[in-house]
Amino acid sequence: MKYYINIFFALLFSLGLVSCNASDNVSKPVPAYPQYGTRFDKMPKKENAVIYQVNIRAFSAAGTLKGVQDKLTYIQELGVNVIYLMPIYPVGVLKSAGGLGSPYAVKDYKAVNSEFGTLADLQVLVEEAHKKNMAVILDWVANHTSWDNAWITDHPDWYQKGSDGKIISPPSFNDVAQLDFSNTEMRKAMIDAMSYWIYTANVDGFRCDYADNVPPNFWSEAITQLRSFKQTNLLFLAEGKDVANFNAGFDYTFGFNFYGALKDVFSKSLSATSLQDANALEYANNYNDSQRIVRYITNHDVNLSDGTPIELFNGKKGSIAAFVVAAYMKSVPMIYNGQEQGYATRIPFFTHTPIDWSTGDLDMLAEYKKIIAFRNASIPLKTGTYKGFSSDAVSAFTMEKDTEKVLVLVNLTNTTTKYIVPAPLKSIAWKDGFSSTDAPLSAEVSLQPYQYLILKN
Repeated sequence: MKYYINIFFALLFSLGLVSCNASDNVSKPVPAYPQYGTRFDKMPKKENAVIYQVNIRAFSAAGTLKGVQDKLTYIQELGVNVIYLMPIYPVGVLKSAGGLGSPYAVKDYKAVNSEFGTLADLQVLVEEAHKKNMAVILDWVANHTSWDNAWITDHPDWYQKGSDGKIISPPSFNDVAQLDFSNTEMRKAMIDAMSYWIYTANVDGFRCDYADNVPPNFWSEAITQLRSFKQTNLLFLAEGKDVANFNAGFDYTFGFNFYGALKDVFSKSLSATSLQDANALEYANNYNDSQRIVRYITNHDVNLSDGTPIELFNGKKGSIAAFVVAAYMKSVPMIYNGQEQGYATRIPFFTHTPIDWSTGDLDMLAEYKKIIAFRNASIPLKTGTYKGFSSDAVSAFTMEKDTEKVLVLVNLTNTTTKYIVPAPLKSIAWKDGFSSTDAPLSAEVSLQPYQYLILKN
């Protein structure tokens, strides 16, 4: 019965007989699509998120949505509460990147790539993730479409054109066509397509690709409308660094600068204090202390272009040390599939090249679980105020909320180093963060290569 009621109201909406204006005091917003499943009532607060990025082509031997579903328990046991799926949509015929083509060249915004399965497969994946208290967000590609997207022929005015009147590509990406966000009808169609997924597949938000290149007023319009339609908490992650993204309603921006600084500490032997500078720079224009930046030591882009965490951070111990800093320093952590097991092979996303999970380091996986579990239980790490105490070799900082404080000490070098403990930190009755045993600090702490200490009061 609920299905037919939704269809009825969707018809009224399409005829203009029912308003979906969020400011309308007479009627609530009405969806254009029937709701699949039930509303997810365990959505994490934005500061509580731990995000796991899934490259569907690589995640399982099958390279399908069902392959992701089969490992949901694995993801859950890692301590994750938000699964971020790379683009699920059909890929355009022009495959300049080779292989199966870029998943960021979207042929149809309202379809599932048959390579990955069906809409029903996505629905079941989301439903099963919800049963395990994990949200699912989709990768949204708003900046451009593939050249064989139906919009090209049906609505050529929805695209940017050059001086010769022909539709143009964004710089360096000739497999896609640049959309024109001054076109009101295109914007409406884009928001409609996004709403299709939050209803038809019951997804919980979006990671928005190349967000800085899309006008902030579009994001503000889209996020406001989607949240009013859904009447629930949706998460929005901007793959961008502009503070305008926060102002537009995004929950998070991307820690591009922090990743670069972290990489330089290892590759150029820069001082660990440079991470304090990078942290300050990323938050410089953000005057709302509740906002958080998503930080990572790898993702699908940099894994392929720069190298794996094992390559970039001097092996498994170095990569764990880097992850601790990225996950704990006033951030929301994001993990790219495989890094938690020290997967040492770069992971393509233009081809079906499965991760060989049999080579994974289970001791490293256990350490990741421990690191994430502590963050999940720590109010200071999730919502606290940051203060830096770093030396050249050691990334040292506190995260504090009310009377609770966490001290993080991470040796980012491959040699044993001594850290001189600042006077304000010596007088605190510290306990080990993981074991809760007493861990008093002396005037000087010796840290082995890439060793980290997590203390709490």
